[in-house]
Amino acid sequence: MPVHQKKRKYEMGRQSSNTKLGEKKVVTVRCRGGNIKRRALRINEGNFCWVSEQVARKSKILEVVYNATHNELVRTQRVVKGCIVVVDPTPFKYYWHIHYSEKKVNKLPEIKEPKRVQALEDKKQRVQKAHPFSDQLDKYHTFFENLNRNRLLARITSRPGQTGRADGYLLEGKELDFYLKMIERK
Repeated sequence: MPVHQKKRKYEMGRQSSNTKLGEKKVVTVRCRGGNIKRRALRINEGNFCWVSEQVARKSKILEVVYNATHNELVRTQRVVKGCIVVVDPTPFKYYWHIHYSEKKVNKLPEIKEPKRVQALEDKKQRVQKAHPFSDQLDKYHTFFENLNRNRLLARITSRPGQTGRADGYLLEGKELDFYLKMIERK
């Protein structure tokens, strides 16, 4: 069939942004209707929400550790929606210490070896008075373990190539355990 029309501007597609982990660089792109997309070419921080505490803090992204789509995106440190990243836990530690220091919880909850069961019970009782989900500490054991090791895992929920931001939430509970297993497997 002969072509009866030329290519139209509204049918145009663009190259993907391939947002890398690095010093922030965002460009604006004019779209149809005069709308603007903020395309992040490089990004190194974002707002992350600690869901169980209902608090969000700006934190640095340290590295990309898992992507369900393709291992190549992990190797090249590409930040996309749905990828799992390691974030700096300092703002969340600071929040914890400020919020619970009045209630005599001086350190993040740690799970000790079985030989110190009594000390663990005492610590649980102190934390139980101070913290809303202290009865579920075993459920969040891995989260606090990672917090003490300065390696918090988070999932990116925004689209850096469209919005110019890398926002997400911290992984906790069963979701954290699942992704830890997936990271070990890969």
